[in-house]
Amino acid sequence: MKTIGLLGGMSWESTVTYYRAINEGIKSKLGGLHSAQIALYSVDFDPIEKLQHQGDWDGMASVLSAAALGVQAAGADFLLIGTNTMHKVAPQIEAAIEIPLLHIADAIADALIQQNIQKVGLLGTAFTMEQDFYSGWLQKKHGLKVLIPNVDDRKIVHQVIYQELCLGKITANAKTEYLRIIRTLADQGAEAIILGCTEIGMLITQADTDIPLFDSTVIHAEKAVDYALR
Repeated sequence: MKTIGLLGGMSWESTVTYYRAINEGIKSKLGGLHSAQIALYSVDFDPIEKLQHQGDWDGMASVLSAAALGVQAAGADFLLIGTNTMHKVAPQIEAAIEIPLLHIADAIADALIQQNIQKVGLLGTAFTMEQDFYSGWLQKKHGLKVLIPNVDDRKIVHQVIYQELCLGKITANAKTEYLRIIRTLADQGAEAIILGCTEIGMLITQADTDIPLFDSTVIHAEKAVDYALR
């Protein structure tokens, strides 16, 4: 079994989901008392969140590259960045380390293509929805068509993530709004929805809607399990 490197803490609530999903995946594959070999570096999210909203991506790249080197030094055979938004600086992190990086958008794209889905809605932070590092990756590398919510709905999605989900807060109003936004994207032609923030799965699950949902956290964790046992 390979050792999985996980760069977490962004937020720690979603890192808990990663840790659980990876260990459950290893146990289901190997049985018995097996669990995953994980080298986890959990950062302090508060200063990173501040750098995000200041637009200091170089500063974040420096912090996370140093953390990734720590994961590598701890014996990881490959790395997961346990957040969608921080894949904005994935190229800088990848350049700093010698072990492979399993990109979250590649994992999502593989899952969508396996289901013959070509047009997909994307929910995430404003950075993930509005900038090119994520949707552009899906479109240019994998040929997928990506739809995002309108400006007002993007604000709702973003605010719920930072003001509620990252604080472990789940509200009925947020769920109602997210389900409305998901339905709107489906009405616009989305065949499925990417839950493109690692916290959204805390709020919305497949049981809440008949529209296919692709939870980036779960899919990324599954890809890590497969790679670790390859």
